[in-house]
Amino acid sequence: MSTSSPGDAGSSTSGTPESGQDELFTVAKSASADPAISRPRRKIPEPAVLERHGPARIIALCNQKGGVGKTTSTINLGAALAEVGRRVLLVDFDPQGALSVGLGVQPHQLDRTAYNVLMERSVGVEDVLLKTSVAGMDLLPSNIDLSAAEVQLVGEVAREQTLARALAPVRDDYDYILIDCQPSLGLLTVNALTAAHGVLIPLECEFFSLRGVALLIDTIEKVRERLNPELKLDGILATMYDGRTLHGREVFARVVEAFGDTVYDTVIARTVRFPETTVAGEPITTWAPTSNGANAYRALAREVISRS
Repeated sequence: MSTSSPGDAGSSTSGTPESGQDELFTVAKSASADPAISRPRRKIPEPAVLERHGPARIIALCNQKGGVGKTTSTINLGAALAEVGRRVLLVDFDPQGALSVGLGVQPHQLDRTAYNVLMERSVGVEDVLLKTSVAGMDLLPSNIDLSAAEVQLVGEVAREQTLARALAPVRDDYDYILIDCQPSLGLLTVNALTAAHGVLIPLECEFFSLRGVALLIDTIEKVRERLNPELKLDGILATMYDGRTLHGREVFARVVEAFGDTVYDTVIARTVRFPETTVAGEPITTWAPTSNGANAYRALAREVISRS
């Protein structure tokens, strides 16, 4: 990843910005110290032992930009939550089925998926969910059939609440339901936001990823106003972070400056371990349990629990 120069990141640094949004997301020069290390950390308590489970807090992992670590974060956060005794349901809500593949499932071989849960009244989540290799973590899989749901739902009454209705019968069985959204702000993503209590935004520490957050936050606010008053932004997770690059440090510093405590203390650094886990069909907490990546997602799980 290249470092930024006065000509990078748009011309808004050298003239009048086109809008307040451009000004907000202008990357300014930061100190050479790594802000991900020097940033003050909050004291996060150890997760309490649960005496009972449910009802689940539903969290949508959402970013309309692809390749920012949504699926990786959904899998590994879910596994880390399960490690501390939470029951977790992962919902693959992307027609590409990357979440299912990342857990060793072949989506094209499935007879029933999230599509059937959404579109067929006789099919419930319990009829489709799969057990994963991680104790306490289940999967609602998806495949390309889900892309048809976005078209078919247009004519449905209360189409934005379809996923919320589907998940309602199983909320008491889990402590967390994590929804891996597709990289767009279409009807499927609106369904996920309408069903969710909170949104976790994985954000690659790169300038163009940063600019897209404003549009996503605007969508979250519209869903809160019109469809789901309970919805809130749980936090922003810095992913694919490389503190060796000036640009990465600058972007991270700007994210913290703009969003403050909304940004999780946990930072997910770049590592070759994550692609390896996709091939293995396992979360990093079981594939490389002592790795920095595994420990980072364990730290994130503690933050998510403390914020809940």
